[in-house]
Amino acid sequence: MRTIDFGAPAGTLPPVAADEPTSRVEDMSGPNKQYDPVEVAALDPAEVEQAVAQARAAITAATTLEELKAARLAHQGEKSPLALANREIGALPPSAKAEAGKRIGQARGQVSQALAARQSELEADRDRRILVEETVDLTVRVPRRPLGARHPISLVSERVEDIFVSMGWEIAEGPEVESEWLTFDALNIPADHPARQEQDTFFVEPAGSGLVLRTHTSPVQVRTMLDREPPIYVLCPGKVFRTDDLDATHTPVFHQFEGLVVDEGITMAHLKGTLDAFVQRLFGEGIVTRLRPNYFPFTEPSAEIDCRCWVCGGSGTIDGDKCRTCGGTGWIELGGSGMVNQRVLRAAGVDTDRYTGFAFGLGIERSLMLRHNVADMHDIVEGDVRFSQQFGMEI
Repeated sequence: MRTIDFGAPAGTLPPVAADEPTSRVEDMSGPNKQYDPVEVAALDPAEVEQAVAQARAAITAATTLEELKAARLAHQGEKSPLALANREIGALPPSAKAEAGKRIGQARGQVSQALAARQSELEADRDRRILVEETVDLTVRVPRRPLGARHPISLVSERVEDIFVSMGWEIAEGPEVESEWLTFDALNIPADHPARQEQDTFFVEPAGSGLVLRTHTSPVQVRTMLDREPPIYVLCPGKVFRTDDLDATHTPVFHQFEGLVVDEGITMAHLKGTLDAFVQRLFGEGIVTRLRPNYFPFTEPSAEIDCRCWVCGGSGTIDGDKCRTCGGTGWIELGGSGMVNQRVLRAAGVDTDRYTGFAFGLGIERSLMLRHNVADMHDIVEGDVRFSQQFGMEI
């Protein structure tokens, strides 16, 4: 039976029983190759320092995170010298375990600190390299596809609708090809009225079909009154058609919105208050409006809607010159309005003894031209993307 004396100095051969073979494992962990690492633990301070030094050298030599991973496996893994030495502590006598454990623990801690420090350095180098490689030169000019914008007419139309919806109104729409009765007769425009002549209206073939391209959105108002009982508060936006030549201020196809209110006790005061609130929300606070007497067959009394010029402030001049926006009058014409003619109400089946109403109509293109000093109608209707880019984000 062989006995091992753990108190013998390192490098001393333990006694061996006479009947036991004297062969030794050739691969030894200590400096003396004649001793088995299991029998003689590699706990000598010099050997521990040497293992730490080798680990530090391998860690320092690592130039990439992959090389550092290999160094970690070799000097901190399960088969590393310090890990093997740590397992041999259990074979020591109790009196030697504490010192050996402290020595190995400190050594492994030094290796761990060196690994962590080197990993931080290599990761920082990697991050700097990535930043350099992936840096985008913002000063380089690159071709860009031009971005469009929503057309100002669409934006103005939606803004007008939002204003009236916030007042509790509804949006009503109708067909662009309408009957002559809804377009003219129901609106107190008789057959001999000039507006029904061919030079003002697009008639749909064949002749005698009784259909026209609507000249205003008023037929939508008649449809609404025929379809429901008062009270009625509707805004009727849409495209309309007239036989006008395209010039700086006219176009044969344009957009307008008309408002209709039918309720008990409606007066011109309600019309004026509604228009004041709308104009100030569309054009800005402080805009002053006025109603100027005029004639329209579908309203009685009738009035033109004017607002004080916001460019010259109503003076008609700018630095001594005539204001181009209002033409020197100090007022800008917006559209027509008035109390709904009782003939129109009766044609739609409304009880005129109980209900009254008002109506108004304004052109969207004209509102856009006034709001942004657009001098030529061609710019609005020709579909040039540069026009939308200029005004599309500002409406």
